[in-house]
Amino acid sequence: MDDNEPRSTGRESRRGREARRTQRLQARAASVPYIRRSIPTTEMISTEGLALIEANADRLLEEVGIEFRDHPRALSLLAGAGCDVKGTRVRFPRGLARSLAATAPRDFVQVARNRARSVHIGGDSLVFAPVYGSPFVHDIERGRRYGTIEDFRNFVKLAYASPHMHHSGGTVCEPVDLPINKRHLDMVYAHMRWSDKPFMGSVTHPDRARDTVEMCRILFGPEFLETNTVCTSLINANSPMVWDGTMLGAAEVYAAANQATIITPFILSGAMSPVTVAGTLTQALAEILAGVAFTQLVRPGAPVIFGTFVSTLSMQSGAPTFGTPEAALAIYGAGQLARRLGLPFRTGGSLCASKIPDAQAAYESAQTLLPTLFAGTNFVLHAAGWMEGGLASSYEKFVMDLDQLGMMHVLARGVDLSENAQAFEAFHEVEPGGHFLGCAHTQANFETAFFRSEIADNNSVEQWEAEGRLDAPQRANRLWKRMLDTYEAPPLDPAIDEALNDFIARRKAAMPDATH
Repeated sequence: MDDNEPRSTGRESRRGREARRTQRLQARAASVPYIRRSIPTTEMISTEGLALIEANADRLLEEVGIEFRDHPRALSLLAGAGCDVKGTRVRFPRGLARSLAATAPRDFVQVARNRARSVHIGGDSLVFAPVYGSPFVHDIERGRRYGTIEDFRNFVKLAYASPHMHHSGGTVCEPVDLPINKRHLDMVYAHMRWSDKPFMGSVTHPDRARDTVEMCRILFGPEFLETNTVCTSLINANSPMVWDGTMLGAAEVYAAANQATIITPFILSGAMSPVTVAGTLTQALAEILAGVAFTQLVRPGAPVIFGTFVSTLSMQSGAPTFGTPEAALAIYGAGQLARRLGLPFRTGGSLCASKIPDAQAAYESAQTLLPTLFAGTNFVLHAAGWMEGGLASSYEKFVMDLDQLGMMHVLARGVDLSENAQAFEAFHEVEPGGHFLGCAHTQANFETAFFRSEIADNNSVEQWEAEGRLDAPQRANRLWKRMLDTYEAPPLDPAIDEALNDFIARRKAAMPDATH
């Protein structure tokens, strides 16, 4: 009701609306640290069907096995646990992988440096984290370009500023302007310094995982780290059916330090798994069971998330496709398998193959995000900013996706059945044939009754034309710039900041720059 400016004011009207949008965004900054779902999960596969997939995964682990490459300790641990190890091929006797995975906790808390922003991962909780891993960034003015550390910091700040994003994420874009063997230090520091939300660690080399753990010890204190999880990191299988030394080495570092890992096959069905949903779920479950088993042999009880990234492939071009019905079915099925295994679940996000933040990006992202919500996902990577099949982190799409995440907050609450929501006060006040716009119940609830988009334009065509005929990406462009302009860094103890920078300087000085 505060958006009814006179239509003739043009630029002044637009500035006034933008100022009020900024105020609303800032007013919501003290948001919930994560979502508590009040809606049921969607069960797509019958109990008998799930048992069949689980039996097939056990058969796959027993008959074909998994490659554990370039990590002798993993082979030794698995052999000692009863696996059949020949070279780098590991076969699990039926049921062994599931038995080894049983020590992983059903849920855990990732502690943030601002304790009020700590997140519960598992059960009925839902945590949104940003796009991850893109080498390029994009905005509608400068187009597609390689990411820089400035872009990286900007995305960290945008995630921090949004009340709809619960987690700072990890590699929100790849800062290619920094040496490849040193950039992880600046990336982890950016999460620690420019946000006080939970964050992810480096996994591109075991030494970089160790650096992350050491920086966490500085930020949280060494004693605190021993009994608390303060970092969650992404460990991807090299599908099909391979765990490589880099990922195993990083997983070992984090599990040994009691830090969480997201054990995730990265699958494009038709290339990295069979073309069928059942076959893909069988393979994903086998790869996850093998990876989780390894973490539990490193440290029983180390927190783990059952991760899946499943999408499809164009059989005509070989290009990745997103928002497809087959991918949605895989998301639902994987959620059911994770709950039967008793592990927190990661999948989905706001995924698309579009090269710009257009209708294709919106449709494909919505067709991924909605199944993500209804499948009962606990941790959502790529919740905002993903574009071009993950090759680009988009500024405009980031804030457009944030808007959708705000809607998911409302949807996840379900239907309010409180006395106020039953609205009999309004029914008694408004006569039949009247209207509810001016009644006391509406006046008391109008500010919070409906989700208010920061992107959508719901005004008349005349007002839209007077304000510049802006489309959604243009409005998003103004919003992300406004969010950065009004960003205020969370406080950090100067002594801790100095210690972090000293550690980073010493680590950088200890090695020459590397470009690959």
